[in-house]
Amino acid sequence: MTSVTPRRQRNRDGDFATLSREIRGAGLLERRRAYYVARIVANLAVFAAGWVAFVVIGDSWWQLLTAAFFAVVFTQLAFIGHDAGHKQILDSRRANDVLGYLHGGLVGISYDWWVGKHTRHHANPNHEDDDPDLDIPALAFTRDQARNKHGVVRWMAKHQAVLFFPLLLLEGLNLHWSSVRHLWRGDGRARVLEAGLLSAHLAAYLTAVFTVLSPLTGLAFIAVHQGLWGVYMGCSFAPNHKGMPTLPPGHQLDYLRKQVLTSRNVRGGRWVDFVLGGLNYQIEHHLFPTMPRPNLRRAQVLVQDFCDRHRIDYAQCGLLRSYAHVLRHLRDAGAPLRQPKEAKA
Repeated sequence: MTSVTPRRQRNRDGDFATLSREIRGAGLLERRRAYYVARIVANLAVFAAGWVAFVVIGDSWWQLLTAAFFAVVFTQLAFIGHDAGHKQILDSRRANDVLGYLHGGLVGISYDWWVGKHTRHHANPNHEDDDPDLDIPALAFTRDQARNKHGVVRWMAKHQAVLFFPLLLLEGLNLHWSSVRHLWRGDGRARVLEAGLLSAHLAAYLTAVFTVLSPLTGLAFIAVHQGLWGVYMGCSFAPNHKGMPTLPPGHQLDYLRKQVLTSRNVRGGRWVDFVLGGLNYQIEHHLFPTMPRPNLRRAQVLVQDFCDRHRIDYAQCGLLRSYAHVLRHLRDAGAPLRQPKEAKA
């Protein structure tokens, strides 16, 4: 990173204050309670209807379609937990946390674990040392990370562009395991509550599956549901930062540029807004994490215009191209591990 004079740094620090006044003046930080009430009620209604259909269909291989349906529903529920974690829904932290814990219990992950991890990510997006989203054993997001891999994970990093989407099939299990490990270590603010919620989730889920389905069909249902849920979750978060610049220790970027230059938006209209839960407006979300999801679309116009006026690179592309950027970045990060083989060829 190039050095910045104190005067220029002060001007840069003032950029975000100026943008914040524009955003606040447009009313985009105000709560959207009616939107979230409608969204939560709709999600819960669809969730309940899915389980009714599950019981009605009975022990049938058609239940694999139900499993795919639940993968979508679980992700939409998780999006509400994400918004609650950022205090986007209600005014008080406590009320948002109640919603977050309940939605975490519905999908079987620790809300407290996720909030802690995600808060560190927002504070240091794409930072080589401090962003937990760059600390994934099976993947390397920089060439230095790739060189430091050993054994099986080194082989995985070497071929990570090819393995990326198959690995997402395990992301659902990883979320469950990370939640259990968090509670086992006693790190949670509400350890007893979350232990009860996760235990109830597991008991209800397995009881429903193996009461209605035969063992073989039940195992297939779980594999399809958890696998597709992991893929959907991974595909919702992967386009946001992967392939964008990584920040070394000691970088001198101000808050505005740190958040904008490490993030990518995904175009696509309202269907992408729904499918990605508003995470397609990643730049605006990182700049204003408490902004309610339905306001991000309006904020995007203001933020892009501001960045254009201040000559700040503003990255956005279509959904499929965003995944291409991710795969290209993963291939480049793993390049040092393939060089000997490619040299011989």
